[in-house]
This record gives sequence, structure tokens and C-alpha cells, in this order.
Amino acid sequence: MTIPSTETLEAEQASFDATVRAVKEWWKTPRQQHLTRPWTAETVAALRGSETLPVVSSPAALKLWDMLREHHKNGTSELTFGVTDPIGLSQMAKYMRTVYVSGGLSGFSENNYPGMDHADYPWDTVPKVVDKLFRAEVWHDQRQRQLRMAHSLEERKKLEHWDYLMPIVADGDMGFGSLTVGMKAAKALAELGAAAIHIDDLALGLKQFTTGQGRTVVSTGEYAERVKAIRLQLDVLGAETLIFARCDTDHADFITSVADPRDHAYVLGATNPDVVARAWTLRQAMEDAVASGKQTALEARAAWIEAAGLKTFDEAVEDAAKAAGLSEDKIAEYKSRAVYGTSLQQRRAAAKLALGETIGDIVFDWELPRSNLGQYIFRQTVQTIVERALVVAPISDLSWSRMDLPNYHDMKEYHEAVRAALGPERMFAFAWGGAWPFPESAGWTEERRKNASTILARDFGVVWQVQPMYMIQGVNMEIEKSAAMWTAEGMGGYYEKIQTAAITRKPYSVDGYEKMSWCGGILSDAFFSAVAGEEIAKK
Repeated sequence: MTIPSTETLEAEQASFDATVRAVKEWWKTPRQQHLTRPWTAETVAALRGSETLPVVSSPAALKLWDMLREHHKNGTSELTFGVTDPIGLSQMAKYMRTVYVSGGLSGFSENNYPGMDHADYPWDTVPKVVDKLFRAEVWHDQRQRQLRMAHSLEERKKLEHWDYLMPIVADGDMGFGSLTVGMKAAKALAELGAAAIHIDDLALGLKQFTTGQGRTVVSTGEYAERVKAIRLQLDVLGAETLIFARCDTDHADFITSVADPRDHAYVLGATNPDVVARAWTLRQAMEDAVASGKQTALEARAAWIEAAGLKTFDEAVEDAAKAAGLSEDKIAEYKSRAVYGTSLQQRRAAAKLALGETIGDIVFDWELPRSNLGQYIFRQTVQTIVERALVVAPISDLSWSRMDLPNYHDMKEYHEAVRAALGPERMFAFAWGGAWPFPESAGWTEERRKNASTILARDFGVVWQVQPMYMIQGVNMEIEKSAAMWTAEGMGGYYEKIQTAAITRKPYSVDGYEKMSWCGGILSDAFFSAVAGEEIAKK
């Protein structure tokens, strides 16, 4: 026998209506009011359960939002490292106010099969790290509070006092597949302590940073759907969690599809009539070279690209117009028709209207250069990053362009263009690489290099900056030095150079690990004392 709900229809409707009102009021708050949703409060209310539990990360998200807004007002920036280790996190609290959980770093340190950052680790890897770090923050905060309350007001003036509850920014990568997987990952991150999530436009399974070419992005439409899915999930949860919308088209070589006309201007095609007439594909050229043994696949690729005359359709139109002796006015007329979002078919029609029938069909075939996995070759430009940033800006909180080569002029162009379109209130995030040479040829004078972080904050509106490589580069260097010392000098060297310095630096250490009395021993004793009926707080 089934047991139906005792809730009446009237009570059910009243509960739903109350949720709708609450969502609408929430969207008017200072934290939420800048966002423009493509769905209604009724949709969100219908997707929620009858009881909405508080999300543990929301206080940290509000804290992060206020922090970043203050930086924006002052022209300053929050700087942090990527970290996966609670012990390292405890030290960061001395100087940093946020924590970054890098997917790449998590793949190295938290994965049973570590390796380069191909986002090939399980989707719940980063949520598990967030959970671990968030719980460590809460424990350190608890440990510090109890220790401080064991001292009088006067005594507390001399004790360390750190804000361990640092908002966590978590790497959402590309969402790890379908929209539902991305939504589940976002739910896990928010519920486990992430104050912010960043999501990018890279293609699942095609994240390659090590061969000199190979980075693949998804279509603009698919990227937008990812960001919308994350925002919808956060709305359903009632989470204040921020979204950092990252775009990786800078130095991308491929795009997965031409389904979205907004990408058509940047897809490269063969323009050599002989190559097009033969229907000679890049894939076939590479396979033939390997079979013959006369060339490597990469050599054959370079030779084919040169022979095919790869160009965008707009470049092919302009070159054809110039070859026919047409005026610049004709080219300008074409450009006025081939605006952002114009499909290839519409561009062909625009070319005929502007240049005349006598010029004929423009030779252009974007199918021939496709890779063996089907990707189209993509022309990365600053404009593509700007356009994608503008598409997802209404449903995200910060814009972020991944630029793995430090071209100052490109960085300047991107940030200024997005701010010009969205207004000066738009905030940005940025990640610095671990092997950047900062050449003058890319606009980096010595002064700019030394003051790079300040310039991004003051001139470009970047309010949050991360160096995700420190826990690999910096920590590796320090451990190597200590390992060399220990094996050469043994306990005598350790006593003089590490132990003594660690346990004598202050009455109570910020990390809470170095002496038993600091690493939770006092907290444990306090529990025993409280259970025994003793008063453990001093006035």
C-alpha cells in the first residue's frame, strides 16, 4: 500500500510560490544583481526540491565577492598559488587570502595515475581536493579559536591570529563531458567548499599542451551552454559560488565543429585550386608520408599546409578581390556584410554581392585540412577571445583569458576590448605560466616584467591572479635542498637548520603541525576538559 504525501495542493502551491519570491529577491542582492539569466525564477523553483539546504560554500563566496570588489575599487589584485596539500595551505594563510585548486596539479598529486595536465583524471578529483582543503581550513580555524580563548584578552594581543577560512577557487576544467556531468561537478564543488569555479572552452579528451600544437576548443555555442549549465546548477542550489569564465582560444590550433556561425570567420580552409580540385586531404598526405617512410607525419603536415594555402574565408575573399584589381571599397562592402555571426554560406553570398559575379566562387574548402579526429583548423586571434568573453559575461562573474605566451600587447588588447564593451565594472582573473621568458619582442620591457602583476591589476582590472606552478617548482626546489642537506649532514644538520628554527620561531606556530601542543593537542585536551565539566575559556 502506497502512502501519499499529506501536503495539500494549496500548501504545495504556496510553498512553490514562496520559493519563486525568494529566488527573485535573491537575484536582486548586490552579489547577484549583475547577472542576466536566460531562465525564470519559476524554472529554478521547479528544479529545486521542497527543502533547499544551505550551501556550505556560500559564506566564502560572499567573502570572495566583497574582497574582489574592493580590489577592483582600489586597482589592486589578490595573488595566490595553486595548492592541493593542507599543510601548504596552512602556511599560505600568513600572506594570502584565497586558495586555488588546480586541476593539473591535482592530476599530478591526487591521482593514482599521475601525468601531464590532459584533464584525464576522474571528474571528482578536484571536488575531493576542495573537500580536503575546506575541512583543513575549518579545523585550523577551530584550533586557533580554542587556543586563543584559552588566553586572556591581554595575552591574546601577543598571539598569532590568522584568517584560515580562505575562499577556494576551484578548477572546473571543461566540465568533463555532458552538461549533466558538468552540473554534477559544479554541485559537488559548491557543496564541498568551493567559493568560485572556473570553466573553460577546451574540448574533452583533446587537451594537449606539450607537442607545440594540438589545443582544441569547442564551438562558441557549446562553451556558452557549459557556462549556463553551471550557473543554472548554482541557482538551483541557491549557492553564491562565483563563476570565472575562462577562454582558451589563445594559441588554440583546432576547433571541434563548425556548428556555430560565430566561429566561421576563424576556421581555415584550403584555397589552392589544385589541392581543392584533387580533394587532397591533410589526413591523406600525412598517412601517405608515414607509409612511404620519406617524411615524418609533422613534416608532411607542414608541407601540405604550405601547398594548400590555408586561409580564412575572409582572407581568401580579400586576396581574390585584390588579384582581380577591385577597389578597396568593394572589400569594405564585403566586410560590412560579413559581420560577426555570419555563416560561411552567407559570407559566400556576401562576396558575390560585393565583388560581382565575374569573380566567381571563392576557392575555399575547410573540410580538407581536418585532423584525423575530425577537428577543423582554427585561426586564433585576440578577437576570438573577446567575442567569447562577451557571450558568457552576462551569466558569469569574472572573465579570464588563458594566454600561455606572455604577449603584453595581446593582454592589453583583450582586457581593454572587453571593458570597452561591458564597462569598467567588469572584473578579470589571470593565471601566470611557469616557463614564460617575457621577451621584449612581446612588449615586455624590464620594468613591465618586474611590475607585471601590478600592471594587470591597475591598468586592466585583473582582481585575482594565480601562479599554479609554485607547488611544483617552488616546493620541489625547497625539498631538494632539504633532502641534500639531510643526506649529507643527518640529524645534526636537521637540528640546526630546520627543527630549531621551526619550533622556536613563535609561542604558537601558524601551521599547527610542528609541535604536539600546537597540532591539535591543545584542542583535544580541551574536549576532554569540557566533557569533564571544566570551563576552558578565559575572560
